[in-house]
Amino acid sequence: MPIAVDVDVMPARRKMSVGELADRMGITPANLAVLKNGRAKAVRFATLAALCELLKCQPGDLLHWEAEDAAGG
Repeated sequence: MPIAVDVDVMPARRKMSVGELADRMGITPANLAVLKNGRAKAVRFATLAALCELLKCQPGDLLHWEAEDAAGG
């Protein structure tokens, strides 16, 4: 997928574990891992807003576009 989610970078910059982030958000670490590992097909704006609020960042700090190579489709 050409959109990547950097859920592990911003918590590390804030000296917060991904588990602590999941706990503060009220979701399971497994659900946060789905975002982190690129397996999510969609992200709710409410989830994105909660991440940004807790991490004091902008959506662009968490999401970025990666070009797909021609072989990978």
